[in-house]
Amino acid sequence: MSHQLWGGRFATPTAADMRQFNDSFRFDRRLAEADITGSVAWAQALAAAHLITDTECDTLVQGLNLIRLEFAEDRFQSAPGDEDIHTAVERRLLELVGPVAGKLHTGRSRNDQVATDMRLFCIDAAQTLQAGLSHLQQALLHQAEQHATTLMPGYTHLQRAQPITFGHWCLAYVEMFERDRQRLADARDRMRSLPLGAGALAGNSLGVDRTALAAQLVTAQGELPFTTVAANSLDAVADRDFVAELLFDCAMIGMHLSRMAEDLILYSSAEYGFIELADEYSTGSSLMPQKKNPDSMELLRGKSGRLIGNLVTLLTVLKGTPLAYNKDLQEDKEPLFDSLDTLQLGLRVAAAAVMTLVAHPERMAAALDDAMLATDLADELVRRGVPFREAHGKVGQLVRQAIAQGVSLRQLPLEAYQAVHTDLDQSIYALFDFTRSVMHKNSLGGTAPERVAEQVAAWRQRQNAETIRSKV
Repeated sequence: MSHQLWGGRFATPTAADMRQFNDSFRFDRRLAEADITGSVAWAQALAAAHLITDTECDTLVQGLNLIRLEFAEDRFQSAPGDEDIHTAVERRLLELVGPVAGKLHTGRSRNDQVATDMRLFCIDAAQTLQAGLSHLQQALLHQAEQHATTLMPGYTHLQRAQPITFGHWCLAYVEMFERDRQRLADARDRMRSLPLGAGALAGNSLGVDRTALAAQLVTAQGELPFTTVAANSLDAVADRDFVAELLFDCAMIGMHLSRMAEDLILYSSAEYGFIELADEYSTGSSLMPQKKNPDSMELLRGKSGRLIGNLVTLLTVLKGTPLAYNKDLQEDKEPLFDSLDTLQLGLRVAAAAVMTLVAHPERMAAALDDAMLATDLADELVRRGVPFREAHGKVGQLVRQAIAQGVSLRQLPLEAYQAVHTDLDQSIYALFDFTRSVMHKNSLGGTAPERVAEQVAAWRQRQNAETIRSKV
């Protein structure tokens, strides 16, 4: 006989196709750990409110922990009628401890129960993503440290602009992914508001102390996930902002991964040849034996669309839902789970691919050309008292002459330089030194090797401090 949490007022059973359409256990079983954690805390809150005895509470908690172990060891057996994770757990609890299982749902609705489950799940998922981002940052820092002095072209509009170092390029993505880590930390803070005890929508009338409940709800890892209690019962059960926010963070991370991937796809092409991805993170062609394709990067780039799509899916679901709970909110789970699965694996692949890539400094250096030092020429004129706008125009004339004559800037005769500014002498040719150019970009955040080395050291120190804090 199937176990159902509702149905007394219905004269006929649910149609088979409606049951298939309605049931969610096939995907929300992933909430088992969170659901059991919340249920253990709820049993203890019921005991504290003298709604069940201490003995009954102990029996319920023991049964729930057995079910927790079954899920952890992949031994949990589903049964017909397991509409969702809540039904499945209560059905199994009844099998293990008998009729006292029917007391667990006292004063609780699946509305506040699933809202709690989702917050617990998202708190943990956000932390996992932060760790994945940290590993990717470590891979980028490894490359930055190795290539603090490796010269390469910097681009704007995909046109060669000014010389930079490959280490500086790596640090740009370290910064991007740090903003992602900070957004996840902010999102986790907002997730830590307990909805349990809000009931279906109006609160509970049985004397459960929600503040005490928040203080005693402990995860299997011994952590206290909730720091506040949801202040409005209607909002507590209807709110999925935290899921949308996590999906936004996933989409933003995906977008940053896609930008990095696009750079590396270009840099790994024969036309650039700046880097080579390891064989382990490349694939070949079924027709062309010579091909080595950067498919790890192409998949990162492609899956960003999937992550953005999942965010749009949930926002579209939420925009028309009136207060309080509606079944539409069941649609929050599959997009979330898909984004998390996609991104967690993507971050592992990205970190490993970056760590194992090989840079080719000689190819990077070969792509540098004198035109990229035009700004250095303009800066030199500024040092000699020429207003920058005027200096910009004068150097532009020199660039035009070089193009017309089919020569590089350093190949123009001194007379050409003196024609735009009479003070110039042979020393102007000393500017045509790419190493000198990047060394002079030594402002805070600049590409100068000393600044790159400082930033790498600062990031290492920061990550070490975070590691120590996490162990305390």
